[in-house]
Amino acid sequence: MGVYSIGVDLGGTNLRAAAVGSNGQLLHRISVPAVYSAGPEHVVGDIVGAIRSLRAEVGSGTLRGVGIGVPGFIDIDNGIVIGAANLPGFEGFPVRTEIQRSLGTTIILENDANAAALGEMWIGAGKNVKDLILITLGTGIGGGIVVDGKILHGVHGMAGEIGHMTIFPDGNPCGCGNCGCLEKHASATAIAAIGRMMHFGPDITSAGVHKLALEGNERAKLVFVSVGRALGIAIANLINLFNFPLYLLSGGPLPAWDFFAPTMMEEVCKRSFTFQRSQARIERAVLGADAGLFGAAYLPLQHNSMQEIAISAVR
Repeated sequence: MGVYSIGVDLGGTNLRAAAVGSNGQLLHRISVPAVYSAGPEHVVGDIVGAIRSLRAEVGSGTLRGVGIGVPGFIDIDNGIVIGAANLPGFEGFPVRTEIQRSLGTTIILENDANAAALGEMWIGAGKNVKDLILITLGTGIGGGIVVDGKILHGVHGMAGEIGHMTIFPDGNPCGCGNCGCLEKHASATAIAAIGRMMHFGPDITSAGVHKLALEGNERAKLVFVSVGRALGIAIANLINLFNFPLYLLSGGPLPAWDFFAPTMMEEVCKRSFTFQRSQARIERAVLGADAGLFGAAYLPLQHNSMQEIAISAVR
């Protein structure tokens, strides 16, 4: 067994972990319930237990470290979660310190959407490019921006909040305090909300609206025309700002691609002169829910590689 790393993905209901070889080969994976109600100490204990199980399963080999994708804002330097609405009790909790104390190996925390972007760049739809943007469509809308193979964090680690780009200045109010955010017009939650307003039923979901569209419901199709317009405006702005070669979309609404993509592309063509004159691609991500898991595993491999380059430069 050669060099490998471990990726951990803290999801809403499950804690998933995987041992991944340095070439991207999945060696072993496990999943356990994430019992957030028991507090951060309990969850960290489960993370440590999952990592130990993977190390025992993989056996001999060199563990380069552990990457952990977290749905929230991360103080990268100190390994602390500084904002995570879906992780009660974690705000300010020294996650990295607690795990390192138990395992004695390199631990790297990262936002889950950023980790997913890295995963797609490493072994997914973006494996042939070093500059890309991933937009994750789910309950909200997240994003990860990869520049020269590395995540763009910004000053406080809050870069890439694509879901809170203003798309329609007088649009739907958002929990962030703004109006017209992308995630209020194109997330799975937004699709379901529009479906309820169109009287598709009080319990309609994004998948349910898609099912109606597949059955030929013209009003359901209009929902995805609206989604496509919002996404197209957002992507056109990103293309104008970054001029990257690749823009990826992932998440639950992706099966409805054929309903929203035509309008999305029309908006991009109309609003981005840069897109009209470039070879930029707008495509579906391919790793699905595993993108964050592979991206988290890539973090310590990338970290060690950069350290080795720095040491070589000094010599």
